Amino acid sequence: MPDREFTDHEEIQKAYLEWDRAATIANFRMACYLGVVLMPAGTLLDHFVYPAWQAEFFKARLLSAVLIGGWLGLLVTAFARKHCRWLGVALALLPSSFMAYMIYRTDGAASPYYAGLNLVVLVVGFVMHWTFLESLLAVSLVLLMYVAACFGNGPIKVPGVFFNNLYFLVLTGIIVATGRFFHSKLRFREFALRYQLDKNKKQLEDQNAALETANRQIKEAEAELVQSEKLASLGRMSAGIIHEINNPLNFAKTGLYTLKNKGKYIAPEQREEYLDIVKDVEDGFNRVSGIVSSLRGFTHHDDEIHEDIPVADLLEASLRFVSHEWSNHIRLEKNLTAGQTVHANKNKLIQVCLNLLENSLDALKIKQFPAGESPTITISSRVENGRSLVSFRDNGPGIQPEILGKVFDPFFTTKDVGDGMGMGLSICHRIVQSYGGEIRVQSEPGRFCEFTLEFPVKG
Repeated sequence: MPDREFTDHEEIQKAYLEWDRAATIANFRMACYLGVVLMPAGTLLDHFVYPAWQAEFFKARLLSAVLIGGWLGLLVTAFARKHCRWLGVALALLPSSFMAYMIYRTDGAASPYYAGLNLVVLVVGFVMHWTFLESLLAVSLVLLMYVAACFGNGPIKVPGVFFNNLYFLVLTGIIVATGRFFHSKLRFREFALRYQLDKNKKQLEDQNAALETANRQIKEAEAELVQSEKLASLGRMSAGIIHEINNPLNFAKTGLYTLKNKGKYIAPEQREEYLDIVKDVEDGFNRVSGIVSSLRGFTHHDDEIHEDIPVADLLEASLRFVSHEWSNHIRLEKNLTAGQTVHANKNKLIQVCLNLLENSLDALKIKQFPAGESPTITISSRVENGRSLVSFRDNGPGIQPEILGKVFDPFFTTKDVGDGMGMGLSICHRIVQSYGGEIRVQSEPGRFCEFTLEFPVKG
């Protein structure tokens, strides 16, 4: 009987029955193998003890082995799997019945074949792993077969031998049945404890995974808060700077307008050069105005504004912010589809593009280029299968295959300490996903690295 400590646990009981069924079938199979081998092997005993009966007993042993082998065939059926324990009891009766037959045909109670019945009882105890009731039933049937064989042979001529053999068979049966009682309890208890341990371990692993996920999310949120605070601080600071720049800029623009109008009074031979200089100054003012305008828009952190952003304008604003980091020897190649747009928040997409451009610039700085090859950043865009794609490709050192799948993980970075937290690509990944898009990376170490932004085209 299972321990009461676990009997109320239906889940454990059900799991134990499934496990015990598989173990019982395995033991069933082993018992069949033993029967198939040991029954015919006993013909050697027949040769020395009852040579006159050797031929008949060999046929009986062979038939018994065939029938036991047939039990092996039953194991593949659903019926046998469901009733394997009671079929196991029936299996024990096969060799027992043949041993009882040989006792009946020879000397009855005086026959040494009673030892074969002892062997069957031991198999019941040590191979089949039956329950107490099953063991008690099998032992009782074996004892009945022995008594029937002895009395069927005729009057008991040696009652002392009969009672001696019966006594030892009963003792063996008691020992086996009692052992099965305690062993069954121990098996169930061991399984229940192991099952609960595995279940608790799984729960602990799930809790650890949940804690790691929560911890990662907290760190990501903290990093975003830091980023937001930086943007807010930059916005407050830039508001004053923009105001201070715009005031003199407006005065200068007014003066420039006056200078342009005065050009008609310049001598004809000097007018062309004069107007070119004024045009250059005007271009410079317009560039400063564009920078101020981009700075104002980028630092105004409004996540609620979604609009159709021309890809060309998005890249122009992003490139303007990294112009101070751009070396003259780095080539820029652009292959943009005219009129292509992305529906999103402009400030956040500029943040994504900035991160990808800065990563490319950092990568190009550490690669030694052979003669004839120039560091190059290629930006291309296209609309394909209802998706709007923007790609950033550089011919830098690339990314090693073993870390390619980790580049979007929070806090993963290959940069030196102090050069980055490893949150840039993780934030980019989340920003792009928030607009129903995805970001992919391809790389060949030593040749190139390419990040592709993919967004749904607004219908």
